[in-house]
Amino acid sequence: MSVAVVTDSSAYLPDELLEGYGIYNVPLYVVLAGRSGREGWDISPHDVARALAVRGQAVSTSRPTPGDFVAAYRRALDEGAERVVSIHLSSELSGTWDAARLAASQVGEHIVTVVDTRSAAMGAGFAVLAAARSAATGAGADVVAQTAREIAAGTRTFFVVDTLEHLRRGGRIGSAAAVLGSALAVKPVLHMQDGKVVPLEKVRTTARAMNKLVQRAVEAAGDGPVSVAVHHLAAEEKAERLAGEMRERLPNLRELHVSELGAAIGAHVGPGAVGIVIAPFWQEPDEDFSDADDD
Repeated sequence: MSVAVVTDSSAYLPDELLEGYGIYNVPLYVVLAGRSGREGWDISPHDVARALAVRGQAVSTSRPTPGDFVAAYRRALDEGAERVVSIHLSSELSGTWDAARLAASQVGEHIVTVVDTRSAAMGAGFAVLAAARSAATGAGADVVAQTAREIAAGTRTFFVVDTLEHLRRGGRIGSAAAVLGSALAVKPVLHMQDGKVVPLEKVRTTARAMNKLVQRAVEAAGDGPVSVAVHHLAAEEKAERLAGEMRERLPNLRELHVSELGAAIGAHVGPGAVGIVIAPFWQEPDEDFSDADDD
């Protein structure tokens, strides 16, 4: 059974992985002052960082349309897939999952399985990557989808922003705004919990926040084999330092990706944001799952 994997542009998988595993990537939309376009195609991270640096200039995002997903699903099927597994960022943060679900109902829910990772960026991306690797072994759609769910459930995402203002304006901060109240000068360490962005710790300086970020990531990694991603927006030097610490402190590190956040997430975290994603490293099981589902 041939299974195609579809995701959205907010997973921020490196191009070589998208191409290498044949993952279909549906872009979100970004609106800047005077222009709009597709994330990664028409609007770059640099465009977003530059726009957000201008005081009072707004950047907004919107989900792909159901029609965008229908087109991707039909393309995958036309190119030989028999089933599609569509894996997306948290439904608590975006309507992307809902658009994918509506598209699946049009194409056929017996053909398309839609997975809500309850995460974002490579927190979703590692679930997509594991699913694609599982599909490449010949696993059926049920196994591919369950692989994505399991990796997503075991993934931890931590990040630090220069200011909470962008998250507040975009409505993505969840309960953090109430918890932090007026203490916006505090440098919070944030994380994904139950599909939402919530505060984990509050510290007083950027240096302490970065130390806490590393500490939390190392604790989350534990002793097992892990995949790691370091994200940033207009903070490449900080990201490379974090990547170096991950290489030094995680003896069971199996893969590490450093990537700049695209427009859809970058618009809500703002320039200077950095994050670390820790995921269980997916390894091909010994069993042959090629006929595990779908007679």
